[in-house]
Amino acid sequence: MKLQLGLALLLLSVMPAQAQETADVKDQRDPFESFNRAMWYVNYNILDPVARPVVHAYDDYMPQPVKTGFSNFFDNFDAPFSAANHLLQWKPKKAGIEVLRFTINSTVGIFGIFDIASDMGLPAHHQEEFGEVMHKYGIPSGPYLMLPLFGPTTVRDGAGDLVDGLYFPYNHLNQAQTIGRWTMDGINDRAQVRDQEPLLDNALDPYVFVREAYFQMREYDIYDGKVPEQPQESDEWLDDYLDEIDE
Repeated sequence: MKLQLGLALLLLSVMPAQAQETADVKDQRDPFESFNRAMWYVNYNILDPVARPVVHAYDDYMPQPVKTGFSNFFDNFDAPFSAANHLLQWKPKKAGIEVLRFTINSTVGIFGIFDIASDMGLPAHHQEEFGEVMHKYGIPSGPYLMLPLFGPTTVRDGAGDLVDGLYFPYNHLNQAQTIGRWTMDGINDRAQVRDQEPLLDNALDPYVFVREAYFQMREYDIYDGKVPEQPQESDEWLDDYLDEIDE
C-alpha cells in the first residue's frame, strides 16, 4: 500500500470550491469521522512534522536521475498486479503491455530503474488496482478511512491494496524489505507533490480538503481520467418561484 496522502495532494490545486466545505456538513461517505479525525491529527500534527524535513532533504539533495530511477523502480513493482487487474476488467491489450514492460524493464532496465520499455514504444499507462476491479463489478467503496501513516482510503480500496500486495514481487519481500519499500516509496511520492504542501496547510479544514481530494483522485483513477460529467440540476424550480412572486 502506498502512502496515499501524497497522491491526494496532487489534486488539491485543481479541486472545486466545494472541497473547502466545513465539518458542520455530515458526509455520508465518512461515518467514522470522529475516529478518522483523530488519525488525521496523528498523521498531520505528529508524523508529518517529522517526515517533511526528510522529504525536503531528499528532494533538495538527491540528483534527479536518482529520483527518476526510484520512481521507475517502484512503478515497475506494480506492473504484475496491474496486468492482472487489467485482465480482470477485460483489457487484454493493456494487460499484455504491462507484462511486456515488466519483463523488459526488470531485465534490460536493471530491475526497473531504467524505463527501457518506453524507449521501445511501450509507454507507461494508468495502472489498475484491485479496488478498481471491485468497483467495475459493482462493489461499493464502503466507509472512508484515515489510516495512521498510510493516509486516506476506503474499506474497498484498502482491501484491494491487500490483494495487490499478494502478487510477485511483493509476496517475496520479508518484513524489513517491505518496510523499506514503503518508506522509500512514500518519501518519493511526497517529494513529487512538495509544491502542493502550502495548499494543504492553508486549507480552511485540511481534513475535509484531503478527503475530497482523495475521492476525486479515486474517481479519476476508476474512469481512467475520463470522469463522466455530472448532470446539472434544473433551475425550473427557481423560475416557478419567481413567477409566483410576479403574480
